[in-house]
Amino acid sequence: MTNYLGIDIGGTAVKLGLVDGEGRVLDRAERSVSFDDYRTPILDTVEAAARDFAARHPDFAGVGVSATGQIDSRRGIVAGTCGSLPGWVGAPIRDRLEAALGKPVTVANDANCMCLGEAWVGGAKGYTDVIGITIGTGIGGGILTGGRLLEGARGLGGEMGHYRTHAVDGVPCTCGARGCWERYASTTALVRAARAQNPAFTDGRAIFAAAEAGDREVLALLDRWMEEIAQGLAGMVHIFNPQLILVGGGVSAQEALLIRPLEAKVKAAVMPAFAQGLQLRAAALRNDAGLVGAVEYFLHRRG
Repeated sequence: MTNYLGIDIGGTAVKLGLVDGEGRVLDRAERSVSFDDYRTPILDTVEAAARDFAARHPDFAGVGVSATGQIDSRRGIVAGTCGSLPGWVGAPIRDRLEAALGKPVTVANDANCMCLGEAWVGGAKGYTDVIGITIGTGIGGGILTGGRLLEGARGLGGEMGHYRTHAVDGVPCTCGARGCWERYASTTALVRAARAQNPAFTDGRAIFAAAEAGDREVLALLDRWMEEIAQGLAGMVHIFNPQLILVGGGVSAQEALLIRPLEAKVKAAVMPAFAQGLQLRAAALRNDAGLVGAVEYFLHRRG
């Protein structure tokens, strides 16, 4: 069976995997891209890691890359970011890796790849109309409509975190606008609100542990946060009429405290016809979603 190299480039690490034509990850590796506070350019680290991994597995047909940022998938470059990754904007991912590895390369946004991977062999398998979101430092997203990934003119489509849910009076966002959804619905937003109540809440795990223990203030905080997530999703449900909403990111493991109540909130927030048959569930592939989805993107674009 033909194998492929999947590469998932995040803000702190690059994950690599040998993926077969049925979406199975046969081997994995990982390397920090922030080990020296980005003095070494991210793409240099990625290229070195890819060369090392390819030396172990030389028999692969091509490379699918999942990358953080606004990815111009037509050109295989990083078109923009909303964070502070030094030297990342303009990084010529496709050209560098094709030259280094001697194989064809495709590049797509990481949240789009998550959605594709889940639709191929994960929690969205068998569905044609899917909204996938990743809840973490920000909000990432991917949209399948009629079985096809919505990319837009340059591959930049699906930038859900900057869908403006509080445009008139919202808080400033790293993108330069105000009121972006991720400023209210990300894990970062939850932690920021929780720390205002109690400085001991430094991450999502501590917040959910307090909620599980029955802390009423934290439960109320979670409820308000989930309402922000639900209202953003409701708007997208009315536009795309999905069969399934898939939630990724570390918090998606919280079935009782997040997934089930969030599903109820979304269904309550949309018009009744849109709620019929609508499902919301946690993503299934976890850390492999980007690798697998990047290979699926490669197969779709090159196959």
